[in-house]
Amino acid sequence: MNAVPAQGPRLAVVLSHPTQYYSPWFQSLRASTSIEFRVFYLWDFGVEAKTDPEFGTPIRWDVDLLSGYDSEFVPNIAAHPGAESFYGFDNPGLTRRLAQWRPDALLLFGYNWASHLRAAFWARCHRVPILFRGDSTLIGRENPRARVRVALTLLFSQFSAFLYVGAANKDYFRAFGVRPRKLVFSPHSVNAGLFDRDDPAHRAEAQRLRRGLGIGEKTKVVLFAAKLVPVKQPMLLLAAFLRLKPRDTALVFVGDGSEKPFLEAAASIGEAAPGQNGIHFLPFANQSEMPSRYLLADIFVLPSRADSWGLAVNESMHMGVPALVSDRTGCQRDLVTDGETGWVFTFDDPSSLGSALSRALSDCEDPLRRAAIRSAVGQRIAGYTYKQTTDGLLKAMGGLSA
Repeated sequence: MNAVPAQGPRLAVVLSHPTQYYSPWFQSLRASTSIEFRVFYLWDFGVEAKTDPEFGTPIRWDVDLLSGYDSEFVPNIAAHPGAESFYGFDNPGLTRRLAQWRPDALLLFGYNWASHLRAAFWARCHRVPILFRGDSTLIGRENPRARVRVALTLLFSQFSAFLYVGAANKDYFRAFGVRPRKLVFSPHSVNAGLFDRDDPAHRAEAQRLRRGLGIGEKTKVVLFAAKLVPVKQPMLLLAAFLRLKPRDTALVFVGDGSEKPFLEAAASIGEAAPGQNGIHFLPFANQSEMPSRYLLADIFVLPSRADSWGLAVNESMHMGVPALVSDRTGCQRDLVTDGETGWVFTFDDPSSLGSALSRALSDCEDPLRRAAIRSAVGQRIAGYTYKQTTDGLLKAMGGLSA
């Protein structure tokens, strides 16, 4: 793919596949800096329709993931491509392509796969500095096994800089011996241009959805928008909502996954028709459709028991919607301060979620509390945009050493 030539250091980026989160950043990076970079993709998921094993349905993102920056797909010979196994990204031609492109630095996303380690080994052999970006945390696994600690400490010692996305991710790198001077804040961010709460088209579509679901104008909406899989704990949210039975409040699930039939069955017990108890289901929504889904909501809930970050929280906050999250959500320490920019519950305590949801709904009923929280949400998320992410990358590149 061709892009306008740039002047500046040459950066090779190795990433598993085009994503709705990183491609807009690459477009912004190309438009706003002099870095000459090329993204080497290891798989075409998201560009070609392929079945996501958790959604259980073919996925092809409906936003432009490839224009505006330089990229190429490196052939993947894996029998079953994807992140599920070490050889899910097996691209023998990657190092040859890197050598031909002759980068001044390598930005590596991930280390758990064959091609990523090949790229790292090639870079070290050719004295090309490696910048590493990932969002792993030790939340829920605070004491890694000794062999894991030794292996990652050795691997991380080979990298020149680490672009950490938030507090829990920074703690992760520090736990494996990364020195503070190598750590640069480059926050997780999303495309704020798409997630614009003032866009009239998004607002019109949200109103259409509300009417279609039969949700009244003054009815509060609690939104869950993620894969309907056990680790995201949608059933925990449904159970808390049914116990609480909040007045004039709807619960809307957006998404697909293995838990969906069980959720629908649990929600319909004793009901003549879906939605009569205020519980509604919408199917998987593509990226361009998500802003209107967030605008339905007064509260966005992500009750995961394990989530390295939770970029849906960024999206909801850009739309002006505060989030209720578990204390095992990676972004919680950075984005969701209990009672200030949202609400937090203890992941393994069902009563804690119910209590937090009750407090959240009470705050939404108080005009002053609602306004204060929404104002704080806007101020907090303003520090998590592509500009801050790019600033971190530029700082890391400015201090590189092999």
